[in-house]
Amino acid sequence: MVFNQSKKMAFFAFMAGFSLLFACQKKTETPVAPIIIVAPLEYIKDVATFPFGAALDPTRLRTDGSYSGVVKREHSSITVENAQKWATIHPSKDVFKFNDADYIVDWAVQNNKRAHGHTLLWHSSNPDWLKNFQGDSAAWENLMKTHIQTVVGHFKGRVKSWDVVNEAFENNGSLRLRGISKAEDGSIWAQKLGEDYIARAFKYAHETDPNALLFYNDFGQEGNAAKTKAIIEMANDLKKRGIPIHGLGLQFHIGVSQTDANLETAIQQLAQTGLLIHISELDVLVSDWQKNDKLQYTETLQNKQSAKYKFIAQTYRRLVPKNQQHGITTWNVGDSDSWVTNYLQYTDWPLLFDKNYERKKAYYGFLEGLK
Repeated sequence: MVFNQSKKMAFFAFMAGFSLLFACQKKTETPVAPIIIVAPLEYIKDVATFPFGAALDPTRLRTDGSYSGVVKREHSSITVENAQKWATIHPSKDVFKFNDADYIVDWAVQNNKRAHGHTLLWHSSNPDWLKNFQGDSAAWENLMKTHIQTVVGHFKGRVKSWDVVNEAFENNGSLRLRGISKAEDGSIWAQKLGEDYIARAFKYAHETDPNALLFYNDFGQEGNAAKTKAIIEMANDLKKRGIPIHGLGLQFHIGVSQTDANLETAIQQLAQTGLLIHISELDVLVSDWQKNDKLQYTETLQNKQSAKYKFIAQTYRRLVPKNQQHGITTWNVGDSDSWVTNYLQYTDWPLLFDKNYERKKAYYGFLEGLK
């Protein structure tokens, strides 16, 4: 291509202008933000292949949106923590107060959570009027029957499962009667009605709500052969007699140094009954059941706690057949809600969420164990 001088100058002027225009466009062009793909958060209830629950307090549930929010997101099951115990729900002989328990159970139903009742008979948390009640065995029998039928009947269709009898055995495997450590540890029901009160309690509960799943619940089976043996023998005896018992609860209030072997043995032995198995009140104490106001929640303790939660989730999935998995329930939600820090007043961080309901290392360990 041949250019004369004027054409050359015009061409160079055009190219210079075009370059200037392009440069100005580049300088004023709005930068485009990089596309960041964020993986969706995983919630335990969506990862777990069985119900994951928490025991709930009615006051926190009513007043704390963070508390109720984390339960909505993370849990598929709830347990009524204290509001169905005798002292709360049956404060005088002819009076039943259902308001707190109703609030929790109704909230669970409205939010598509399974409701587990706790507990119909226990040696503790009894009102003074019950401790001072005077009557023969028939009067005591009627008292027990009336309570069970009234409470179970009130929640029929809403509460899907019940801890019918709680902690009926001592650590040595004997029936909790007079109490080994102190007199008030004895069960008033064993004292007044004898050992077979357990069978009759299950019978009355089943008659009232034939569709409810009925559990015996206790602590300390881990590393305690005598107690575990007594519980299994009781459950097998009820089954042989045709008494409706559907499941066993392993509370698992454990210290961080509880051995994996003890936990594994307890889960395995109870699963061999063929009944539903519920890890029913789980928390892992980094204090190892030692009161220490100077205890620090170190990285080492956090890692140990996380590993223990992971092991429990893995072992439950591995050793409990799918059709026997009633689920795993922690005893409340965040560290500041725990009976360990409130009732026992230990310096501790026993649960999966911290006081602000943020996920802890223990949470991620448990989540990993579910996979």
